[in-house]
Amino acid sequence: MFKDKKILVIGGTGAIGDRLVNRLLREEPEVIRVFSRDEYKQYLLQNEINHYDNLSYLIGDIRDYQRLSSAMQDIDYVFHLAAMKHVPSCEYNPYEAVQTNVHGTYNVIQAAMAQGVEKVLFTSSDKAVSPTNTYGATKLTAERLISSTEYSKGEVKTIFASVRFGNVLGSRGSVVPLFQRQIHTQRKITVTDLNMTRFMMTLNQATELMMEALQKAEGGEVFVLKMPVILLKDLAEVVIDETCQKHQLNHEDIQIEEIGLRPGEKMYEELMTYDESTMAWELEEMYIIPGHQQSGLWNLGANRTDHGTYSSNRVTPISVEEVRQLLLSEQLID
Repeated sequence: MFKDKKILVIGGTGAIGDRLVNRLLREEPEVIRVFSRDEYKQYLLQNEINHYDNLSYLIGDIRDYQRLSSAMQDIDYVFHLAAMKHVPSCEYNPYEAVQTNVHGTYNVIQAAMAQGVEKVLFTSSDKAVSPTNTYGATKLTAERLISSTEYSKGEVKTIFASVRFGNVLGSRGSVVPLFQRQIHTQRKITVTDLNMTRFMMTLNQATELMMEALQKAEGGEVFVLKMPVILLKDLAEVVIDETCQKHQLNHEDIQIEEIGLRPGEKMYEELMTYDESTMAWELEEMYIIPGHQQSGLWNLGANRTDHGTYSSNRVTPISVEEVRQLLLSEQLID
């Protein structure tokens, strides 16, 4: 599907964007444009993958419609990954989160329609489901903008869809590198609550999900990967154990300190509400919540899902050893 296509990756210098660009290059597209506002990250990525003639880098911000429109000229597919993602930052700077996550996404939509882009995939978050924080609220609003465009776009042929992520292990700002830094510098790690549960996925899983979702998208869907659930206590213990073994540290010297929930943070996360489950279709690896105008689109090769909230407190967490194998397979312990 991606061979000889022209692709724009917005937010392409983030951890997921970086991995996506590398993965897409293997599909032999005609061009990939990496769009982001971080000059330094672009410099790092250019040094990492500097032997491709079909790769170009564009400095820009999704708050700037004109720059987006220029970047989308003659583009077939758009992956929209750019966002303010840090929950406390969004809590303390809510309008900035709105400017980037909501207005920025609206700009992406308008530019894509104006330039005749074939497909746009927006990356949402589990925090958009029953949101309790600014970040989740802005992601929910952006997700609704994407879905609603399908029944308000008139004769425009651009297809819009979303994919919901849980936490991505190994992404910038994730807890594993934070835990490791704390072990080395403080001989302790701080956790919000040891009983907290989270949906977790790897960078490779996130990349493959985005590519598959773009291929399957017919308009307005939300794609939800079936993800393992990890208990924070198990993740903390595995990171301590593996880091101590690798760096010859005494496991007994490392303390775990519970500090309580941060502003806007939840004890558990949800990927699909009960109401959404009544409409959803199920494949082996994902759920598909159809767009408002779709009826029966996913009955070929898919089954209707059981009704119920898809929540991390309703799914049995994977075992400690499974957590260990997940971290080691992704080479997340430095």
